[in-house]
Amino acid sequence: MNVPEHIAIIMDGNNRWAKKKFLPSINGHNKGVGVVRETIKHCVNLGVKNLTLFAFSSENKNRSDQEINMLFRIFLGALNQSFEKLSKHNIKLKIIGDMNIFPKNIQKSAADAQKKLKNNTGLVLIIAANYGGRWDILQATKKIANLVKNDTINVDDIDYNCFEKYLSTANQPQVDLLIRTSGELRISNFLLWSIAYSELYFTDVLWPDFDKKELDKAIKSFNQRERRFGGRNQ
Repeated sequence: MNVPEHIAIIMDGNNRWAKKKFLPSINGHNKGVGVVRETIKHCVNLGVKNLTLFAFSSENKNRSDQEINMLFRIFLGALNQSFEKLSKHNIKLKIIGDMNIFPKNIQKSAADAQKKLKNNTGLVLIIAANYGGRWDILQATKKIANLVKNDTINVDDIDYNCFEKYLSTANQPQVDLLIRTSGELRISNFLLWSIAYSELYFTDVLWPDFDKKELDKAIKSFNQRERRFGGRNQ
């Protein structure tokens, strides 16, 4: 089986899972965190080199303060509880997105975890928190505009490779397989630059019910695709 080098997942359906079971939303999110751990473990076993998880969209800040605070607490708790296991399994952690929205304690925990795990050489785990693809492209554009303004680079120097260096996804390979759970058929402003030639896989399974068998199904589907990257068959 050909294992994708970079898998990205839009983890959707926690609230709907809880609602179907007449449980509070937090139960769905907590169950979802458990699925994250199992997914990471399975990716390590499969030999996936990069895994990007959409944890918190920049559009999620439009939700109620109560739900956002709950997501903050879960995010911090997951970071603190998972650090030892990430370290044990040689996993490198990278968090992308505008972290300024998060409380200072979460920002510090995120920075500390990334620093302590930066020299690991196994799976690169990328958590997209308060992330949006448009935001990422916009912030990269502003950085490059300032460099041009200060005569650090010339306009003619700007090409695809140059632009990628200023994205939060810099130094990461393009996404091979994008998975979205819960039956929604959209990409929701996720990794717009990096998924230009990704294979897309949508499943009706809600994220708390997603398991290694479901991940294997997605990878099997990926293996049935013919990837031409805009070219033609010879």
